[in-house]
Amino acid sequence: MSIESSALYDVPGPKALARHRTYGWIVTVLLLGVLAWVIYKLIDTGQFDHDKWAPFEYVGVQKLLLRGLGHTLQVFAWAAVLSLAFGAVFAAGRLSDHRMVRWISGLVVEFFRAMPVLVMIFFIFIAMKVEPRLALISGLTLYNGSVLAEVFRGGVNAVPKGQSEAAYALGMRKTTVMVNILIPQAVRTMLPTIISQLVVTLKDTSLGYLISYEEFLYAGKQIATNLDYSLPFIPVVIVIAPIYIGMCMLLSGLARYLESSGRRRHKTA
Repeated sequence: MSIESSALYDVPGPKALARHRTYGWIVTVLLLGVLAWVIYKLIDTGQFDHDKWAPFEYVGVQKLLLRGLGHTLQVFAWAAVLSLAFGAVFAAGRLSDHRMVRWISGLVVEFFRAMPVLVMIFFIFIAMKVEPRLALISGLTLYNGSVLAEVFRGGVNAVPKGQSEAAYALGMRKTTVMVNILIPQAVRTMLPTIISQLVVTLKDTSLGYLISYEEFLYAGKQIATNLDYSLPFIPVVIVIAPIYIGMCMLLSGLARYLESSGRRRHKTA
């Protein structure tokens, strides 16, 4: 290990490494114990009995879940694209040289960033009488777009000032500097945060359940309310939760792939 990489802490010796391995094993055993206890409780309450899982064998139930999943992905796709566009526009406004544009953009971003997303969805749905799908997309766009606007602004401002100063010294206009110099460098640092916010957007699509939009979670609720045994939501949650987790992990994996790919291209260049 180089001196530079170990300047902030002492390199662990044999005893410290052995102690860290012991801590790791203890934590692993505790986590496995918690997992075993959860599985035991599920078995003890009969959550894996065949009669509780038989409804998922019906084609109608499977189609209901697939339709709900399709609606969730549609809302997420629209909200993701519109949030990125909203964030880009208002980030540009906050970076503008005109004071009034900066003030208005800052006011819009701070207002929607501070407003709870559920309140916005309910306001658009109830007060403005917008249909559930559009109300959900609008609420997600306004909230996540305002967060992304700050991400974009912070990413551009994080680029060393020498980059823009050198470009201005060559006679470039601000738009050219932003598009060709600042944004390409900022994207590499912003990408993990952007994907993380898109993961939040994906999870927040489940709020459509509260305004009766037929998304994935709402489909699970419809199935559970039509089952005639106790704790009907547990098998539904066991089915739905891994799918949500899998979609979020795919987005996180995409972020890691794009980040490593960008680093490789940067090194090659």
